[in-house]
Amino acid sequence: MRVLAAMSGGVDSAVAAARAVDAGHDVTGVHLALSRSPDAQRSGARGCCTVEDARDARRAADVLGIPFYVWDLADRFETDVIEDFVAAYAAGATPNPCVRCNERIKFSAVLRRALALDFEAVVTGHHARLSADGVLRRSVDPAKDQSYVLGTLRPEQLRRAMFPLGDTTKDLVRAEAAARGLGVADKPDSHDICFVPSGDTGAWLRDRLGSRPGPIVDAATGETLGEHDGAFAFTVGQRRGLRLGRPAPDGRPRYVLDISPVTSTVTVGPAEALDVWRLTADAAVWPHEDGVDVDCAAQVRAHGDAVPAVVTARDGELLVHLREPVRGTAAGQAVILYDDDRVLGGGHILRTGSEPET
Repeated sequence: MRVLAAMSGGVDSAVAAARAVDAGHDVTGVHLALSRSPDAQRSGARGCCTVEDARDARRAADVLGIPFYVWDLADRFETDVIEDFVAAYAAGATPNPCVRCNERIKFSAVLRRALALDFEAVVTGHHARLSADGVLRRSVDPAKDQSYVLGTLRPEQLRRAMFPLGDTTKDLVRAEAAARGLGVADKPDSHDICFVPSGDTGAWLRDRLGSRPGPIVDAATGETLGEHDGAFAFTVGQRRGLRLGRPAPDGRPRYVLDISPVTSTVTVGPAEALDVWRLTADAAVWPHEDGVDVDCAAQVRAHGDAVPAVVTARDGELLVHLREPVRGTAAGQAVILYDDDRVLGGGHILRTGSEPET
């Protein structure tokens, strides 16, 4: 099979490409240049898409003896991921850019170009499994499982995907890279948001959106407790960095409960007020008919726990009733739905509800 291996410059994508070669595929490596102004060097484990990453990917391709190219998708990434991220925060939501990147870049723009060039599939280093019938499943390594960020991919996209690392732990991937002579064997994993290499999302958003001051308000009393420079710098569930100046009357910590972009108001309150029992999401992927109740497990964070739930589709939306609450969930996050280790589907959260189903 003629396949395209997306090579980020990290250890996972390098070993995934190597395994595709070992499997007898005709492999071509491609590095995605996603930044309009890439830094020359990475800063530890922060960010990616630097000039150094492109060089690491090329060196890995040389070791494997495969052709290698760099595709400039910076404009597409800016429009489909970065601008979407900024708009979501400006609207008071908390988006997951990794989910969007997989939806719109790696398994949309890249896949379409690959098919146009007569490649049959795209290989990535994601830690997830695809069964023979094309069903997405969790990795055997729970600590590195990435099925969550792939959970909104459509069946036709998964049919053209290959995830060679889903049956291997991360420690074994590094050991394999070293045995193969790949220089990225000990390279740190990329953390944080790749286009915010400083790790300071609030400051990065402030540069994009400007200062938008407003009040920080107590949910119970309506009292103004402090001021902020922009509601976009906060996320639901946040505790640190509120700078309220005085504790709650009962001495307990306060958390961000709600963000109103229209009034630039941030509402805070106790931890238990963060409990969410109901979610409404767009039905990005869902195999069942409207009105059918499906028992499953719902996960709302990449490395969060999945909790029991009942899901019903209705008019293009998923109604997710949780059997136990999840805390600090906000619009914009993805909810991915599982049957044991099998991904059923999911979507992006539109609304949350704090009252359990009666």
